[in-house]
Amino acid sequence: MRRAFRLAYDGRPFHGFQRQPTVPTVEDALFDALRAHGVLGMDADKPTGYAAAGRTDAGVSALAQTVAFDCPEWLTPRALNAELHDAVWAWAHADVSDAFHATHHAVAREYVYHLYAPDAALERAHAAARRLSGVHDFHNLTSDDTGTERDLALTVDPDGDFLILRARAGGFPRGFVRRVASLVRSVATGAVPPAKVERVLATAALPGHAGVPEAPPEPLVLAAVDYDGPRFEVEFERDGRAARDTRAFFADERAEHRALVRVAGTVVEGVDSER
Repeated sequence: MRRAFRLAYDGRPFHGFQRQPTVPTVEDALFDALRAHGVLGMDADKPTGYAAAGRTDAGVSALAQTVAFDCPEWLTPRALNAELHDAVWAWAHADVSDAFHATHHAVAREYVYHLYAPDAALERAHAAARRLSGVHDFHNLTSDDTGTERDLALTVDPDGDFLILRARAGGFPRGFVRRVASLVRSVATGAVPPAKVERVLATAALPGHAGVPEAPPEPLVLAAVDYDGPRFEVEFERDGRAARDTRAFFADERAEHRALVRVAGTVVEGVDSER
């Protein structure tokens, strides 16, 4: 049978999702777990029918990365978690037909970028997001040479010192969302004029010195992958035990990082008090 799994992971220990020859990746962790379960042969390249919804970059995390492959019925999310790397968690599954392809049959993907920008002007950020939304050739926001025309829905919401960017499209070229985050921050903080967005969307290529750099990968998460098209409407079943374990892992991570933020704050405030 073919089964699709929702995977959540902390991307920081990995050099991206897709396998690479000499560095750890999320896909390596998944295949190692399948070998440990005896689902994938030691010499097999990948499971039958295998595909993944996206290829997140090094440091990028996920809530809803989706993989599908042929496997025995007993391989539930909680069973898979027993052998997965401790930063990767399966939390839901769906049984699908053997024609299902996790990459090609995804109709939409959504990334969320947590952009730290305490000095941002919200209206500038909103204006940039509105202009970037819609169908455009985004060749100036990716290193890809093809597949650069996309229909983008981009929203920006304030959350304290952060701007929460939600980018939704059928798919994304390489490095795109991180460059969008960088551009929105530059416009919102006044580092570049709003006209920079028009220049980025223009047909002419940006010269190297005027290009848009990628924002850091760690604040980015693959938040949703939808399969509600005319051919495949996939209903994922949440595995209660696996979901609780996933939540507990990330809740612990959140608590740890909140503590680290307070430690850094103590140093900042202490240095300031000695001025």
